[in-house]
Amino acid sequence: MKKIKDTIVGIKGIDYKLMDKTQIRLDSLTKPQGSLGRLEDLAKQIAGITSKESPVLKHKVIFTLAADHGVTEEGVSAYPKEVTAQMVYNFLSGGAGISILANHVGARVIVVDIGVAVDLQPEPRLLVKKINYGTKNMACGQAMTRDEAINSISSGIEIFEEEYGKGIDIAGTGEMGIGNTTAASAITAVFTKSAVEEVSGKGAGLDDKGLKNKIDVIKKSIAVNKPDPTDPIGVLSKVGGFEIGGLAGIMIAAAARKVPVVIDGFISGAAALVAYQIEPKVKEYMIAAHKSVESGHKVILDYIGLRPLLELDLRLGEGTGAALGIGLADAAIKILTQMATFKSAGVSERNK
Repeated sequence: MKKIKDTIVGIKGIDYKLMDKTQIRLDSLTKPQGSLGRLEDLAKQIAGITSKESPVLKHKVIFTLAADHGVTEEGVSAYPKEVTAQMVYNFLSGGAGISILANHVGARVIVVDIGVAVDLQPEPRLLVKKINYGTKNMACGQAMTRDEAINSISSGIEIFEEEYGKGIDIAGTGEMGIGNTTAASAITAVFTKSAVEEVSGKGAGLDDKGLKNKIDVIKKSIAVNKPDPTDPIGVLSKVGGFEIGGLAGIMIAAAARKVPVVIDGFISGAAALVAYQIEPKVKEYMIAAHKSVESGHKVILDYIGLRPLLELDLRLGEGTGAALGIGLADAAIKILTQMATFKSAGVSERNK
């Protein structure tokens, strides 16, 4: 717990004075004021986060954390849990969606086993931070011990810090874990006090019967564990996942290091909820990449107060939406730092 507390102490508010200065710069560029819309807002936020007048997003890193969920025993997913490990190998071989999109935007992907149910084959590009071999079935009791929940967040902080030493200008979050939309829905329902039906979707492809079962399992899990929304680590331990805790730790660590963190979809959103409940100032460092098809994701974004950059009906996870968001962030910063001003270009400004 000490690592979490020490990291939180380092989180300060973003630089609003520099954001005001950045707005003046944006207004001086060769375009009608505000004509690049959200890109201008994004550039201004990143300047405020980094405290740099001319940020450079050279080192782009996407963290994709993998873990299994014991609740799959309840038939809440259209895929078997073995797919979690299989997809990790797909990430490492460069064949997954995140592999392609990260390469497209020039980001490196850090693949982490934080709780896969089997021992994976050693691979130099695989970071192993395994908390346990998957969580327990939360429909029968808490998903993990409180110590495991703390360890998952602390491990996320460690993962970020290890990569920060190699250079991180902007971070993205991603995940892989069969059954993790069930955990994300439970977390969302608890923190936002929403009906389970409102925050539960079909995940990777459930039919209507499967969705009804999933909703029943989430309701049972909440009833059995009675998570307290004022105790975020307790909520994580009772109905969460190791990858969700790890991503929350990454977000907390990014905020402490003044690094913008681009949040992917529903699972990353649930991690953002955990991080936000632990330390609300983390919100200022978050950039919501997109709004997922999963209904609970909109509830999360509205609750935290994040406006998504994109709405593309994505629901893959892995960090794919975050990769696209990082691409937009890079574009926004290049507008800020490379576009000519009216004065430098010799272009007449608007009539007064």
